[in-house]
Parts: sequence; structure tokens; C-alpha cells
Amino acid sequence: MKRLLSGNEAVARAAWEAGVKVGSGYPGTPSTEIMEAFALYPGVYAEWAPNEKVGLDVAVGAAYAGRRAFATMKHVGLNVASDAFFAVAMTGVEAGLVVVSADDPSMHSSQNEQDNRQFAKFARVPCLDPADSQEAHDLTLAAFDLSEQFDTPVLLRLTTRVCHTSSPVELGTQRENLPEPGKYPRNLSKYCMVPANARKRHPAIEARIAELAEFAETFQHNRIERRSPEIGIITAGVAYNYAREVFPDASVLKLGMVYPLPRKMIREFASRVQKLIVLEELDPFIEDQVRLMGIPLYQPADLMPEGVPYPATKALFPIAGELDPTVVRASARAAGMLPTLEMRESPPSNGGLPVRPPVLCPGCPHRSSFYVLHKLGVPVNGDIGCYTLGMVQPLDALHTVGCMGASVGVAHGAAVAGDKERHVAVIGDSTFFHSAIPALINVAYNQSSVITIIMDNRVTGMTGHQENPGTGRTLQNQKTKEIEIEPLVRALGFDKVLTVPSFDVAAIEKTLKEWMKSDEPAVLITREECALLPSARERWLPLEVVSDKCNGCTLCFRVGCPAILKSDQLDPKTNRPLAVIDPLLCTGCEICAQVCPRDAILFRNQVSSVKSNQEVAP
Repeated sequence: MKRLLSGNEAVARAAWEAGVKVGSGYPGTPSTEIMEAFALYPGVYAEWAPNEKVGLDVAVGAAYAGRRAFATMKHVGLNVASDAFFAVAMTGVEAGLVVVSADDPSMHSSQNEQDNRQFAKFARVPCLDPADSQEAHDLTLAAFDLSEQFDTPVLLRLTTRVCHTSSPVELGTQRENLPEPGKYPRNLSKYCMVPANARKRHPAIEARIAELAEFAETFQHNRIERRSPEIGIITAGVAYNYAREVFPDASVLKLGMVYPLPRKMIREFASRVQKLIVLEELDPFIEDQVRLMGIPLYQPADLMPEGVPYPATKALFPIAGELDPTVVRASARAAGMLPTLEMRESPPSNGGLPVRPPVLCPGCPHRSSFYVLHKLGVPVNGDIGCYTLGMVQPLDALHTVGCMGASVGVAHGAAVAGDKERHVAVIGDSTFFHSAIPALINVAYNQSSVITIIMDNRVTGMTGHQENPGTGRTLQNQKTKEIEIEPLVRALGFDKVLTVPSFDVAAIEKTLKEWMKSDEPAVLITREECALLPSARERWLPLEVVSDKCNGCTLCFRVGCPAILKSDQLDPKTNRPLAVIDPLLCTGCEICAQVCPRDAILFRNQVSSVKSNQEVAP
């Protein structure tokens, strides 16, 4: 039976078919839906872990215990989990273990576009790279078999286009012949990586990768498609689809396993084509390995970098950004591999649609804090989440954004370096649980003057409303212990801690101004659920501008709410446009009403009362 599945859904389905019992991960675009889909299958345990390292450790523990397991994360999540990843690469496993890394070429929702195939080579573990949903399914199944056959974790590298594109998938049934787990292993030389044992394991994993290289020669997902010998393309992942579209007559070596490479197959393929190229997304990962084998790749002389006597890697196709047929076709023409006459398609059009800059949603509980921070003019160290949008105009209230949990540590670094301004770190509730706790311990322990604002919107908002340790619900919708942030922060060593409603502009401003009078570290928790949660949406009540009171002072525009617009009506004295509120967007959060100096913003029923009173007034 075939079903239309996204790549993420296909991985989840295949994990269930493979007999996986435990799945753990941290939500991150483009990987999030894998664990959400897996959690719905019967007989499985699925969880959101506080961060990716914890998630991978959980999967490792399950695999040590003899149960097939997997961990999911976006590409930068593997940076967080890398310690656990390298450790399990050394130990091996009892049952199949797959690490799913979803890379994000072109950075659709990420701070970088690193190519995590490099992690596989670094850790000496096999890496599989699917091209579509069917391959995402099939290679997931193959990954668990490989893991057990070669006693290794396997890295399954997806990309955004594969994760989020749907295509038909031939479904299988759940495997029922998996061996029952035995007693938990007591094999110290294999599973306790003290130096003496690790020294013995290193040669073992080098031998393992050599065996995997031999296996790659006959791996069924590495295949040669023979067509015209004029052009031969070595490719993998989603780039395979572009190779077939742009070069329909070319011979192709399609790799499902990109590390280790099938060297004999590559040599044999190269010997049968006139021009050999490598088409891959991001790093010249395959290309560099092919060049190191001494196999020449096609490169026109005019594309050779000036002063470089040897071919440069990634000379034909871009090293940055996501590939697509248009990019591949243009690059191929520039290299003289396609006739110029083919250049007839017009560039893609957006249909004349206006550009929509990213902005905090109407009613976002983070808006008030950023309004106050901009007003105070202090340096603010930001973090990864919806609140990263506090950097855009008109809020303009973030000055650094790095990686998950970095805001607190970066602010502390500036403080202890002697920066004369008082630094504020902002971080969300999910990111607080993810990686801010050690950084806050550092602030309390070393007593820097950092003020941290934990913006608790009661959910993991940016990736689509996933549960976290502060929500009281698990991934599989079980009621659980709700971790309270304020007592936890006090336990970390902070004396100055306060929780205030996120929409209370005056309370936030008063607190921050008071705290800035001393150098004592402090934590302000702003708490209000995300405006897009169903429970919040039920309370939406639009506001309205009383035009007779508004004089176009522009203060309400400075809160950066998409629901507040400039009207065509001008104030007769100032000649500035009056404000108007879109009732279809407004949630009634009242931040704009609080900053309006003329009390010109009221709830719609209040506006009606004002107008009625004006009509009956003498």
C-alpha cells in the first residue's frame, strides 16, 4: 500500500516498522515532525528531551539495553549532542541506533547551514542521505540493520527539502522477528570509555569503517544508472532529483551511503564517462574524497581560480545555499555543459506579492519586554526562539544572537570583561530548560551583574507548540510534573527573582529600572501563554482606536504589532497619520493601549460607549 508522506513522516513510519521502541529528541525545524509522527504509533515510547544531548543519551541507553532506538534533531542540535555522538561511536551498541540530523541548506530557519555529513566522517560512523520520502523510509530501515550488523550508530542525514516535501511511499509492516533483549550488558571494556579501554576501541572503529567501505560496494542503495557516457554525475540526497531533471541523458552514480564511499564503484563509474562531475548540496564532501582518490573531475579552465594550479573544489556548483533545478542549470551553463540556447525559461515570479518581513505575532507576550528594553537603551544579548524577532524594527532590542542558551553566557562575558553598560540576557522557557541552566549557575556562582529575562510563553513556540518540562504535558499527551521556573532559578543561587505578567508593561519597566540601580544578578520571568494557543485564542477581544483622541503621536507604532496600521486620516494639528487597528488581527493584549499617552485605544465595546456618551452630551 502506498501513502503520501513527507520525508519526516516516512522516517517515523520506517522507525515503527523497524521495531523501534524508544524515540527521543528536541524539536527543531526541519526535524520536528519526525518525533511527533512517531509518537502516534502503537507500542512505542516517544519523548521531547530538554535538549539534544539528553535525547541522544536516552536513545543510547535504550540501545545498550537491547531495544532499537533513535534520536532526532536539526543540524545544529547535533552540535549539542556531539559529545554523546562521539562516545557511542566508540562503544557501539547492543541494538540498532540511528541518529537523525535534519540539515537546513539556505538557512530557512537556522543560524547556519553546516553540512553534518562531516560529523559522520569525524566520528567514523556510516552516513545515509535519502533523496525523497521513499528513500527516507527505505534508508531508515536500512540504517537499523546496518547499525546492528556493524555494531555502530548510523547517521541519517536529511535536508529541509526532503523533510518537508511529500511523495508516495510504499509502506511495510512492523517487524516481529527481532530478538528479545537479554540482560543489561556488563561489558566494561566495551561500554566504559576510560582511557585504557578507549585506546583499544579506536583501532576497532577504524577497522569497522574499513569493513563498511567494502560493504558500500554492494549496498543496494548505491547504484549506477547508465545512460550517455558523455557526462557522468556522482550525486546523493535531494541533488539526485536535480541531476535527473537538468541532465536527463547523463549517467548517474546515485549514492545512498555517502560515508564511507564505495571507492571501487566510483572508479569503475569514472572510467566509463567522458566528463565526471559531482553534484551535492553544501560542502564538497563527496567531491573532495573523489579528488583524493586521484580521479579527475571536469572543470573548464576559465573557472579555475587565478593563481591556483590545480582544480578547485566546488567550482561548478555553489557551496552555499540550497540547490534547485534553476541553480543547477545556470551553473551547468556557466561551465559549458548545457547549450546557451536552452536559456528560455523566465525567472520565477512572486506574482507581485509584497514582501512580508518577519515580525512577532499580534498579541505576542514577548513584545512588551522588547518595547521596554528598547526604551531603556541597554545592550541585550538574545537567544534562539520566537523572541529572536525582537531584533527587527521598530523594536530593535537585540544586539547579539548566537546559539541555543548563549544569551546568558555572552551577557556574563561582557559583564566580567568590564563593559560599563548593564547587560540584559533574554531567553525563552524551552531554551531555558535546554541550555540556560548551567549558564545561570555560572552567573550566580561568579556574581556578575547580568539581568536575565526568561520569557515564559508556556510552550515551545517557534517550532509549532511542542510540550516542554514547564507545560505539564508530555509528547504523548500524558499529564506530568510541571517544572516551575521561579523556584528552580532561586535554587540556582539567585536572590533577586520575580515573575510578572508578560503584558504588564509598567511592571516590567519598573522592575528593570529598579534592578539596574545595583550590580546584583537578577532574573525576571515574564509569563503569559503564546497568543496562538487555542486557550489564548478563545480570549481574543479586538481593540479599537478612538480617532477623536488619537493625534498620531506614533508611540503605538513603536510596539511593532502587525495589527496597528497608519490610517489615511491625518491629525489636523500635527499632520501625522492616525492609528487604526485591524480587528481581524488584534488579540486585545493591550500593550498598545498601555503605551498610548492619550488613552485613545480601548476595547471595541468601550469605544461604542464613548461614542454614545459623546452623542448625548449637550
